Amino acid sequence: MSWVIKGLKTGIVTTTYPQREERSEGVSPGLPHGGSCDEEAAKELTARCPTEALHQDEGKMIVDYSRCVHCYRCVRGVKAPASWELDYEWAKVRREALVFPGAFRHSLHIRVIDAGNCGACLNEVKLLNNPYYNMHRLGFFITPTPRQADVLLVVGPITDHMRTPLLKAYEAMPAPKRVMAVGACALTGGIFGPSFVSGSGAASVIPVDVEVPGCPPPPLAILHGLLMIAGRKKSSSTLKPARPSNERWENSE
Repeated sequence: MSWVIKGLKTGIVTTTYPQREERSEGVSPGLPHGGSCDEEAAKELTARCPTEALHQDEGKMIVDYSRCVHCYRCVRGVKAPASWELDYEWAKVRREALVFPGAFRHSLHIRVIDAGNCGACLNEVKLLNNPYYNMHRLGFFITPTPRQADVLLVVGPITDHMRTPLLKAYEAMPAPKRVMAVGACALTGGIFGPSFVSGSGAASVIPVDVEVPGCPPPPLAILHGLLMIAGRKKSSSTLKPARPSNERWENSE
């Protein structure tokens, strides 16, 4: 009975996203924000980026979000830290002409494929089923078989031994179907690929429709991608202007 009483006192704790913006602390690790940058500062930041996600172009700092791993090396320990964006609507359409038909506007059944993931992205996907994110309220469900799946959610850089299983899972899905690559590894190979044992992401094996950057992306970013497929959210071509949040991350060490 103590748990029942506690539940009644606590009330509903499920996020209100996508009806309202989620403002709770810790829902997103954030991403660096590009823009105008001093040449000397840009040189220092690009040299510190371990995945070459940052580069300078005509006085602007360009961020390749498909390679960013949230290491914070562009924020901590530098004279002019990069601005940091704590948003989470990162998903974008890979193919510009892609149209999501009405077949996806109701419930979605998702088959998750672990294609050599380190465990981080897969853990974030698992969080979608917990009471806080509760993706079932949005009509999203995990299915154990690709034959009943509308969406193939892929995590990992696609190791050699997973290329054939991934392709077979995609071919077994009924049409119409969509593929969502989640995490830097599934987008570009991340820090593991391309190499002699892994590929450069899901797009090297099957057609990818939606990309969700991050290492790992937070659950809300993954939900944003699923909502795009369902036709309830728009693609994010760029991140919103950065909010002054560097102090928070520096003090969190």
